[in-house]
Amino acid sequence: MRNKKKLPLITEIRIEKAVSGGKCLLRYNDTVIFVEEGVVPDDIVDLQIIKKKKSYWIGQVVRFHSYSKLREKPFCAHFGICGGCKWQHLPYTEQLKYKEQETTDALTRIGKVALPSIKPILASAKTQYYRNKLEFTFSNSRWLTAEEIATKEKFEAKVLGFHVPKRFDKIIDIEHCYLQPEPSNAIRLAVKSYALEHQLTFFDLRKQENFLRNLIIRTASTGDVMVVMCFYYEDKENILGLMNFLKDKFPEITSLQYVVNTKQNDTISDLEIQLFAGKPYITEEMEGLFFRVGAKSFYQTNPTQAYELYKIAREMADLQGNEIVYDLYTGTGTIANFVAKKAKKVIGLEYVADAIEDAKINSEINKITNTVFYAGDMKDLLTPALILQEGTPDVIITDPPRAGMHEDVIKVILQANPKTIIYVSCNPATQARDVALLSDNYEVVAVQAVDMFPHTYHVESVVKLIRKEIKQEIENKGLENN
Repeated sequence: MRNKKKLPLITEIRIEKAVSGGKCLLRYNDTVIFVEEGVVPDDIVDLQIIKKKKSYWIGQVVRFHSYSKLREKPFCAHFGICGGCKWQHLPYTEQLKYKEQETTDALTRIGKVALPSIKPILASAKTQYYRNKLEFTFSNSRWLTAEEIATKEKFEAKVLGFHVPKRFDKIIDIEHCYLQPEPSNAIRLAVKSYALEHQLTFFDLRKQENFLRNLIIRTASTGDVMVVMCFYYEDKENILGLMNFLKDKFPEITSLQYVVNTKQNDTISDLEIQLFAGKPYITEEMEGLFFRVGAKSFYQTNPTQAYELYKIAREMADLQGNEIVYDLYTGTGTIANFVAKKAKKVIGLEYVADAIEDAKINSEINKITNTVFYAGDMKDLLTPALILQEGTPDVIITDPPRAGMHEDVIKVILQANPKTIIYVSCNPATQARDVALLSDNYEVVAVQAVDMFPHTYHVESVVKLIRKEIKQEIENKGLENN
């Protein structure tokens, strides 16, 4: 049996820069090395190489010789263990710089498209307590930190918190989370305390057993609060006890619901949600429009910044009032209803049927009569037959999930041949891939990065594409006017 070659230890080397996916990068003898977490540019470290690939290596820090002047002290006690805000040790101005660079790099390196001058990234007005939705997991197997192990104390094994990165079965107990405004922390801590006091069983993620599974909390700028308790099995007495406790303890909860989930995954989109008290939705407000958000509905998790994002998309669309607009991956119809007053008609398409029902209601309560919504798989919905029925799009606004658009969807977009495409994305890499597939017919004329998720490496990007012949016509008119 051949012994594996020992991987090298590289001493006193400088971290060069942050790159996509939250990694940092450096070069050693012309080899690119990625470090996944724990470092910032200008840290001087010893690196143990843990994996060698053909074109790069992966390193892990084993010692810090000096810390970068860029470093900031993280404000959260759970930083470094929780998988959430991984960039708390990097100043917000630096976070923005790297996010903006990631957007540009993706479009030029992956999309291989020419870009106009890029506007500076739009920073988030809030960098703490900006999220409107969090999902917590119950577990009977608490993750102990190195500091907790060192105390040799015995800690309560039952916890309610977040998954430890790369450990599906381990949960870190959360004392205070800086992502969602109150009463989020108060509700989570009260539920945990009640569960311990009443000896309710916490979920075993390996064995897939026990009663308490997940807690979902949604908040809204209107003051509405939704709580959804997820149980692994039906236990009417204990469900009734916990739900009544929440109802009495937190009268500010406007939508109190629960679901029994016996599956091996945590998704509830295919399950029946039971309304216990209040309304089956919460309401968000944006520019005088009201949006109902149900337990299964998607709504941008940073609502303040979502408003800025949608304004950018609307401005780029440059609607004059006579356009047919298709809004792909419409969710609860937020963008569709947001742009409707400036369009002739808006057709919204979305996979989640419950979200489409919300979208229809959102049009109704806002007295918007020029929207039409369809539910189904996008590649099956967006067809020549639908376009023949609803009209050829002048503008397509698309806001797909992280995986981007299916090739069949892109083919139909090219066949529909709209004048303008506004591509909103939470993943610059898949956005760039899709833009490349459109680039024979379309040219990128505007790019705007938007920070929706401070202290994370995620970035939202809005790209405007117009048909090449239209771009040429605009340029020719400009020459004539000159």
